[in-house]
Amino acid sequence: MRPKSYRDLEIYQLAYELAMKIHHMSLKLPKYELYEEGSQIRRSSKGVCSCIVEGYGRRRYKNDFVKFLVYAQASCDETQVHLDFIHDSGYISVQLYKELKEKNDKLGRKINKFIQYVETEWK
Repeated sequence: MRPKSYRDLEIYQLAYELAMKIHHMSLKLPKYELYEEGSQIRRSSKGVCSCIVEGYGRRRYKNDFVKFLVYAQASCDETQVHLDFIHDSGYISVQLYKELKEKNDKLGRKINKFIQYVETEWK
């Protein structure tokens, strides 16, 4: 069954939930990181959502849809790098890092599978 809206896509729901968790986490960073690494991770995590939405809006054109899903995958990868920097700088606990990393990894896998689905099954 085709989704009626981008909001029905599991990858969008996961991306939005993760972006909100990252947003709240980033606001607790030290003041000097709030607008550096904090800003970067907020933008990359929210970029995943934005790319999914923009791609879905172009779903009639399969190549455009796939292109924006690939952008979402790249933003997901970028989010992981910023999360690693934040963790390795000692700004978040190992437990929070593992939770966010696990959610980001799951999201990346789901986006990858959805790209494969759109490439092969989407009409």
